[in-house]
Amino acid sequence: MTEHIGIIGAGAWGTALAITLARAGKDVRLWAREPELVDEMRQHGENTRYLPGVKLPGRISPTNQLADLAGCDAMLLVTPAQTTRAMLRRMREAALLREGRPLVLCAKGIEQGSGAFLADIVAQEAPQLALFVLSGPSFAAEVARGLPCAVTLAAGDIEQARALARQLAHERLRIYSSDDLVGVQLGGALKNVLAIACGVVEGMELGDSARAALLTRAFAEMRRLGRVLGAREETLSGLSGLGDLMLTATSSQSRNYSLGVELGRGRALDDVLGERITVAEGVFTAQVVGKLAAEHGIDMPISESVRRIVSGESTAQGELQRLLARPLRDEAEA
Repeated sequence: MTEHIGIIGAGAWGTALAITLARAGKDVRLWAREPELVDEMRQHGENTRYLPGVKLPGRISPTNQLADLAGCDAMLLVTPAQTTRAMLRRMREAALLREGRPLVLCAKGIEQGSGAFLADIVAQEAPQLALFVLSGPSFAAEVARGLPCAVTLAAGDIEQARALARQLAHERLRIYSSDDLVGVQLGGALKNVLAIACGVVEGMELGDSARAALLTRAFAEMRRLGRVLGAREETLSGLSGLGDLMLTATSSQSRNYSLGVELGRGRALDDVLGERITVAEGVFTAQVVGKLAAEHGIDMPISESVRRIVSGESTAQGELQRLLARPLRDEAEA
């Protein structure tokens, strides 16, 4: 049985998952890097920095000592994607990488330096763990408030995914199982890039028709890349693919979409990022996706436009003109 859960990362999503699991009757150890954040959660029962106004259930025990998670039945890693490798090494130093212990990856991204998916990083750094990936359309504030949500939990073994999904789910958090690790990871990572593009459309005030067209063609790019990487079509059409894309690319609650809005209004990337305490993973993933598309000879013009904008090679206006000048083609063309 999975009764004691360790959550590494007390940002909005990590805290929301802690609250949800505590409400489901689990005892949760919630690790935060900042001692002052741990003190606040202990004293006031609230994470005002990331989830103001939401009380923490008594089953949550905040800590800034990774070693306090040693007795947990399973761990959820909810730190930013680009820190995954470093966090696994810290977990090794804290003796948390016990043989067969379930580790659930909850970040959505691809390592920028190596181009590795997060599951591949775990395979390199901690192959002894039982690996799972959690992804899908979910806003932390809504999950923390107890609003209904459905996500996907993937593992290499479908029976293991089903078993852990039953342990972690409850009436307000439906967890569907999958054994398509590639598809679940790709959908979660690529939708962040594509959400920036949809935000740019909003920021440039191009209208709902343009956003719908862009969103549709963005999903075509997701399917195109997924096909060559081995993702299943049904996974990309499911919660962790199309579902997450629809949510992230249409709401101001999305960090990546709201970033795109500001870029579409002509603001500089560094200025926008400097105002935030949260990470927009799409900025990092855009660079990796550009390399993957080039390596496999895949046409991904929307993703490439995002890469060019966030790298400073072009502007939103320049990329709009470039996209509109592309030759017409059959819609069904691969």
